[in-house]
Amino acid sequence: MDINYCRATADEELWGILLLQQKNALDSLTDEEKQQEGFVTVIHTFDLLKRMNTDCPHIIAKVNDKVIGYALCMTRNFGTDILLLAPMFETADTLLPGKKYLAMGQICVAKEYRAQGVFRGMYTYYRQALEKDYDGLLTEVATNNKRSLNAHLSVGFEILQTHVSEDISWELVYWDWR
Repeated sequence: MDINYCRATADEELWGILLLQQKNALDSLTDEEKQQEGFVTVIHTFDLLKRMNTDCPHIIAKVNDKVIGYALCMTRNFGTDILLLAPMFETADTLLPGKKYLAMGQICVAKEYRAQGVFRGMYTYYRQALEKDYDGLLTEVATNNKRSLNAHLSVGFEILQTHVSEDISWELVYWDWR
């Protein structure tokens, strides 16, 4: 299996991201799947995903031109576009003064490609592609999404703070590239 890590450049790739996002959304999974496999909380519109991609192209993993994983790039410019994430940016500005950070808007790997290094591969590519422009990478993980939280900690993220937003408990995590 030859996995290609790259930046999203075509609308077809963005549609591939949205398809994978829908398959892993909270309301698409059973409770058991959520617990064992993880889930995504936010569903993006094509328009928002494309605007984010124009600002800073997303990281994708592809096999035979099919998107099998994605890690969204979200600059501070989009800090108010997703209401659920607005508090993350506000808190980060206080906890990371003077840092030029990028927010990882969401990461997901297709079920049939999990536990094969794709998650780590996307984050390795993410850092290589963007560390010259940013001090680090910030994201939030729902505290009940144990698989995702453990995976983030394993690649180098550290917990900055736990907080509650819209009745969801979040771990605000940061990966310092400096």
